Amino acid sequence: MEVLLGVFSAFGLSASAGLNAYIPLLVIGVIAHYFPDTLKLNQPWDLIANSWILILLGILVIIEMLADKIPAVNHVNDLIQTVVRPVAGAIAFAASAKVITDVHPILALACGLLVAGSVHAVKAGAIRPAVTATTGGAANIPVSIAEDVVSFTTSLLAILVPLLMGILLVLFISFVIWWIWKRTDKAQTA
Repeated sequence: MEVLLGVFSAFGLSASAGLNAYIPLLVIGVIAHYFPDTLKLNQPWDLIANSWILILLGILVIIEMLADKIPAVNHVNDLIQTVVRPVAGAIAFAASAKVITDVHPILALACGLLVAGSVHAVKAGAIRPAVTATTGGAANIPVSIAEDVVSFTTSLLAILVPLLMGILLVLFISFVIWWIWKRTDKAQTA
């Protein structure tokens, strides 16, 4: 059961990195630094809890949050984050202490890369362009704030309540499968 909870935690952290690359890393680092009984990071991932790394992550969180709220800059930011977010997701997945000891590091990094990359692709390739097109860009800032809140909340839940993260993951996957099935069913009847 502990391994399964670690996997749920790792998936939640890497998914949140798809929305904001640095929030889950900062959450991991802060919890590991100030509450080591709650989250113990194995080497080399324990560097995330280093005070200097936490300061750097805090600065990067602020930069990404600001860049994502400025029209036109947010599109350039999403282009840059196409590389950064999957890498951050891979690190977040692999840094999950309970997972890295039971799952091969290469597999953990690959899973994190795919999860964060997928979330980022949906965000930057489908959701954000649709929001920009339908609202003339007026909803980009509220949507960006919502993404940051979801990233932070998901990161906390992934570490503190991984079972809830697993339930949400199963519900989300079920919804996506249902949605795809309905779309293909509609396309076939049209």
